[in-house]
Amino acid sequence: MTNFSSKIVLITGGASGIGKIMGREILQKGGKLVIWDINKLSLQQTLKEFEVIGEAYGYTLDITNTNWVREIAEQVELEIGAVDILINNAGIVFGDYFHENSSESIEKVMKVNAIAPMQLALIFLPGMIKRKQGHICNITSSAGLVSNPKLAVYAASKWAATGWSDSLRLEMKQLKTGVGITTVTPYYINTGMFDGVKSTIPILDQDKVAKKVIKAIERNRIYLSMPWSIRFVRFFQGLFPIWFYDWFVGKVIGVYKTMDEFKAR
Repeated sequence: MTNFSSKIVLITGGASGIGKIMGREILQKGGKLVIWDINKLSLQQTLKEFEVIGEAYGYTLDITNTNWVREIAEQVELEIGAVDILINNAGIVFGDYFHENSSESIEKVMKVNAIAPMQLALIFLPGMIKRKQGHICNITSSAGLVSNPKLAVYAASKWAATGWSDSLRLEMKQLKTGVGITTVTPYYINTGMFDGVKSTIPILDQDKVAKKVIKAIERNRIYLSMPWSIRFVRFFQGLFPIWFYDWFVGKVIGVYKTMDEFKAR
């Protein structure tokens, strides 16, 4: 079991959405919260709200700037202490067909969703290994398992993040480091990030998702998929021919049409 009490927990993208809700949960459990977010105003407002709940600190930065990240990481360790739990939560999406993307948008999505979590783990993991304890939770997406039109770049970033996260788990287990890794693969969440999405599968509630993630970290779960049916995606991909899988997922369930009315923030 992972106990949040008195632990220093860093959440990226923690000033809004499920990041903010998870932060509140952590404070209520007695943890020390460190929020990294690119939105300075949202960060200030969140810290103001959290003043009455517990000990929370905030830093405004762009997690795609590795040098900046290293500087702030050193600052956190000096001012607050060593990070015990890292939650890689920040993410972005551009809902376009692949050929409609710019080189800049492709690079941005890959950096935020896939490369930045690796860079953060690279910074904080050695300390966790040295202390023989710690936890890293990587919030990827069901798009890291399911291909989808108008999500090609996003899916690529999440497939990368999902594969890296679970490989990291196996490494930590093989080396007997005492560091836990949790990979979270949720469906669309009602945070505003995917406004306009239409789905026959219910859109996930952000409060419920956040609380389930915190519980998954506490229980040292390897995978958390939401809804539960996402667990069977790989099984069905291997069991059925691609044409049947595409027909069922695309036509019957309608997943391949979910992004038709997407409205980018």
